[in-house]
Amino acid sequence: MRDFYPDDMACLNAVLNAWHSSAHRFAFSEYGSCVVESLDLLKRKAGEEIADQLYCFTDKSGRELALRAEMTPSLARMVAARQKALTVPLKWYTIAQCFRYERMTRGRKREHHQWNLDVIGEEDVSAELEVIGAAVDALTSLGVARARYRVRFSSRGLLGAILRRLGIPQEHEGAAFLALDKREKQTQAETENALTAAGLDARAVSQVFRILDVSTMEQALEIVEEDCDATARISTFTDLAKACGLDDVLSFDISVVRGLAYYTGIVFEAFAADDDLRAIFGGGRYDNLLEDVGGKPMTGVGLGFGDVVVSEMLSDAAQEARPAPAGLAVGYMEDAQRALAMSIAHAMRRDGKNVDLALHSERAKNFFARASKLGCSEAVYVGPDDAAAGTVRFKDLARRSDSEIAVADILN
Repeated sequence: MRDFYPDDMACLNAVLNAWHSSAHRFAFSEYGSCVVESLDLLKRKAGEEIADQLYCFTDKSGRELALRAEMTPSLARMVAARQKALTVPLKWYTIAQCFRYERMTRGRKREHHQWNLDVIGEEDVSAELEVIGAAVDALTSLGVARARYRVRFSSRGLLGAILRRLGIPQEHEGAAFLALDKREKQTQAETENALTAAGLDARAVSQVFRILDVSTMEQALEIVEEDCDATARISTFTDLAKACGLDDVLSFDISVVRGLAYYTGIVFEAFAADDDLRAIFGGGRYDNLLEDVGGKPMTGVGLGFGDVVVSEMLSDAAQEARPAPAGLAVGYMEDAQRALAMSIAHAMRRDGKNVDLALHSERAKNFFARASKLGCSEAVYVGPDDAAAGTVRFKDLARRSDSEIAVADILN
């Protein structure tokens, strides 16, 4: 888990600000929830891997609780509680701190901030494109070129149809999905052993591996040999992606499964083009989650976008793009000018400027060196002659120019 020093916090805030701005641009409404959830809720709604990664504990009343690992179960609980009063489709977002006990690598921490976008109550695949569009918009505003990543998509429905066509019983679909999702995290032998332990025979195991040889939608359709709801939805999804300007970042990938157990339809993950990091963001359609937490049946589409991977991608760019902590520095030479300097800083702040006020007297050379180090673009330094004349020098540090301003004009 991480501490954030001021420079780190500035980089994080650049990401958080981009998330808020893109969510508002796409007209999502913000919500929030407690960081602690019922352990039962999180276990029932997560995949096997995430269930094993929960930070769980028992409180003083004997309740089994856990720190949230992701937000969708909490969202489902909140929507189900007021489902009759809400007007759908809902477009909600949140930025939440989430926790998972897992092996730490580059792009993977045990604590992260996650931007969640959800559309509840919309059957059309336009919901998938809306959340993907917002995530792409955030990456663009952060300066991440579209050529640097790909959004790979597939469909749980299509995968299920393929598995059934290959003779794999529906009760083994979950094990097959999990094996495909872990394809890059374990060896072929480990995957074979996991499938065998789940009850698949040798023929079924070989058929699961056959899916990994599918690289195009055409090859997938050859196995299915007929149109179904899943293929029709993917066709509409790809057609509408052009209208949204997203077709250039999307690519079909049959192996995209997503590890969470509640996904039922189209699923997607964005990766850096060089595959050097974990997924940048991911999500998909879930049809049964609300009913599972006591609500009425209602479909949903969700997207989760963590701060760790995108911060790794940004690195230098995030440092350059972050806002300076103060735009204007105000300093003074002697204690006799302290009150005047404080009045000037107060007036500038009232006028909407970000001001760093010197907290003690200092020589001009030291003041301007400190102002430059802080990243300030402007500075006002008050000396005894300035105070006597009722004027101050207003310096533009970037352009290395200065002008004389009457103190009365600043204060008024």
